[in-house]
Amino acid sequence: MHPRQNGKSRIRRYDYEIQEFLFPARKSLIYISLITAVLINLMPFDKVILVLRPDFVALTLLYWNIYQPQQAGMSIAFISGLFMDVIDVSIMGQHAIAYCLITFFALILYRRLRLFNAFQQIPAVLWILLSGQGVVFLTGILAGSYIPEWYIFLASVTGALCWPLLVFLLGIFRKQRIDRDEV
Repeated sequence: MHPRQNGKSRIRRYDYEIQEFLFPARKSLIYISLITAVLINLMPFDKVILVLRPDFVALTLLYWNIYQPQQAGMSIAFISGLFMDVIDVSIMGQHAIAYCLITFFALILYRRLRLFNAFQQIPAVLWILLSGQGVVFLTGILAGSYIPEWYIFLASVTGALCWPLLVFLLGIFRKQRIDRDEV
């Protein structure tokens, strides 16, 4: 039986029973997820895995700025970047500029990106992560402290491939199922 009959819309009983709603995240959830991302970035890995490891702080910032742009923003990105600069013992402001650029693109594109599912967002996420990685690459070259290799861009590719998993994991904390008895 089709839900539209004679121009009138009928709602089937099970339509609202299986829905899940996403609720706004609390600031504490955003901070806990960013701290977790920093801890994952700090885990010691082998050389090959270290090259392929995505920047989880950048991915987490990208997620929150796409799905909760009112809760996250430039200030959180800048502070997270400075924190990563201190931890990585890199050029001061290198990650801060990259994270602010990632946040800027996320805030511009968040309405468009939310129209697609996580798998369809992968090309845009790859482009945004590559732009942030490009800033890290250029600041490393311009500062002259080190000359990064080309393979640092592989982390953006693996980050884009990890995007659907991250969207699923962080989305779990914001979902709440509708209880049939409450409706």
